[in-house]
Amino acid sequence: MKAVVVSSPGGPEVLEVVERQKPILKAGWTLVKIQGFGINHSEIFTRQGLSPSVQFPRVLGIECVGLVEQTTRQDLKIGQQIISIMGEMGRAFDGGYAEYTLLPNEQIYPIKTELDLESLIALPETYYTAYGSFLNLKIEEKDCVLVRGATSGVGIAFAKLLKGKLPEIHLVGTSRNLAKEDQLKAVGFDQVILEKDGVLQSEESFTKILDLVGPRHIKDSIHHLSEGGIICSCGQLGGQWTLADFDPIVELAKNVYLTTFYSGNVSNEKLQELIDFVELYQVDVRPEKVYRLEEIQEAHTYLESSQSFGKVIVKIEEEYD
Repeated sequence: MKAVVVSSPGGPEVLEVVERQKPILKAGWTLVKIQGFGINHSEIFTRQGLSPSVQFPRVLGIECVGLVEQTTRQDLKIGQQIISIMGEMGRAFDGGYAEYTLLPNEQIYPIKTELDLESLIALPETYYTAYGSFLNLKIEEKDCVLVRGATSGVGIAFAKLLKGKLPEIHLVGTSRNLAKEDQLKAVGFDQVILEKDGVLQSEESFTKILDLVGPRHIKDSIHHLSEGGIICSCGQLGGQWTLADFDPIVELAKNVYLTTFYSGNVSNEKLQELIDFVELYQVDVRPEKVYRLEEIQEAHTYLESSQSFGKVIVKIEEEYD
């Protein structure tokens, strides 16, 4: 089979497409024939050597969509459509950047869907994160919602899900580049605010905020939260993972609520609920860019660039069989 192997940390050039043995089935695991996977910023961080627990060589990939090839799990059928995300996939063991991968039985999630394959591949883990954040923000039609880091895959996914259910809600996005304003409005944002040096160039307040930039500038985000509002911080696009010098009493003094969504909190029921939501509200979840496995370096380069916008996936073509 073909697999993308990272032997040492570095830039996109360390992603090597190689021929290697197909994994051998073992007790407690399932062999998955991969149909495609999304590219995530966390995989870029790992590729760069910023995930201390990851040892190289490693096949990256914290998600995949595929078919059951072989399994030791009694309730699964050969050829069954599945999704897998998170766990230690692509970190403690090889992940989705391959034609086949061996995964623990407990993180195989069989699903039912009428979505086309490219749309299905785009769902995990981006839309799952966006959907979980949408639920945790407890959004109502009267809310005024801000997405910080709006041009990211999760930001755009969130906009599409939100506007799919509540088309009249007022949705604002932030970007460091106003050249993307038209693109953001095309996916559902009503207004775009410039972010400059970690500060929003506005004094507007919002009842609900999805913060995908993360700890680096979260205090500035909280500054724009209305009394009694909710902020959901579930991204680290700012490159900082944890909060320092954060006094909850002071920072949350306006009786506001800080929450998050952890995409490792996953189950069959939650994934199927997302799929059903997308189908019910006819949300357009098609990816922005589709690459082949051999184009993995280009896919990473694009996602890291200032031109990237939305979900980037790799689709495994049938010619590889």
